[in-house]
Amino acid sequence: MKRRSEYAIEQEYAEAIALAAGAAAMRHYGRIEAVTKRDASPVTAADHAANAVIVKALADRFPGDSVLSEESKDSGERLDARRVWIVDPLDGTKEFLAQNGEFSIMIGLAVEGEPVVGVVYLPDGDVLYSAVRGRGAWVVREGVRSPLRRGPADPDRLRMVGSRSHADPLLVRIQEALGITDVEPCGSVGVKCSRIAEGRRDVYVHPVPYLKEWDTCAPEVILREAGGEVTDCLGEPLRYNKPDPRQPFGIVACVGGMEGDVLVATKPVFTSQYGPWSAPAV
Repeated sequence: MKRRSEYAIEQEYAEAIALAAGAAAMRHYGRIEAVTKRDASPVTAADHAANAVIVKALADRFPGDSVLSEESKDSGERLDARRVWIVDPLDGTKEFLAQNGEFSIMIGLAVEGEPVVGVVYLPDGDVLYSAVRGRGAWVVREGVRSPLRRGPADPDRLRMVGSRSHADPLLVRIQEALGITDVEPCGSVGVKCSRIAEGRRDVYVHPVPYLKEWDTCAPEVILREAGGEVTDCLGEPLRYNKPDPRQPFGIVACVGGMEGDVLVATKPVFTSQYGPWSAPAV
């Protein structure tokens, strides 16, 4: 009997949970209002509905694991756990409210601080991205599962995917340093990274200290397994299940082979604003 790959069960179950959470969120699509959270970001009944599906399903299937979710209170108990599911039940709430399709359900698994499983589901369009560390990435469209492996980028014509809702002068400086004029605005981090994984874009940089672990965990696994690279803006690996779930040095996500050039442009811009050694206060 052929042995199943490591984390295959976790991947399959995370995919099923993402689909169920997407269905729960879409019941509210087009007929919902937002509430503003303490950090000024919006949250809706769709966020809470998706979160309830994910948290319960993970607890039922993996009772020994911990969960860190944007929409659940962080008790800190996860810090003693080896395995932590890191969840953004609805990434891109502003895009959900705008009904532009640029939002996603994101479920990642980190083991001893490293991301090993990632699932990103786009309910509007029914497209699912999935990956396991060392086992490759996949995209599922119209029920058809296909391997996800992108080719190299043209270094003279890099295409960037940028934020739709967070204009940043630092990003303009990075674009100019890289000679990038082709920038497509987009919502969810999961959607941005999936566009790089599929070869539709080449670079995503978020040079601010406001991202959280649930923004990056699942997309990182998928993009890496599709042939991309992910670091922070100082070129260091992103870590997970930290006491403070911020990713304090932003993110650089790009096609493989271009990370050196992107970091050469990004690092001095980021450090000139925030400094290289300590996490900036937010």
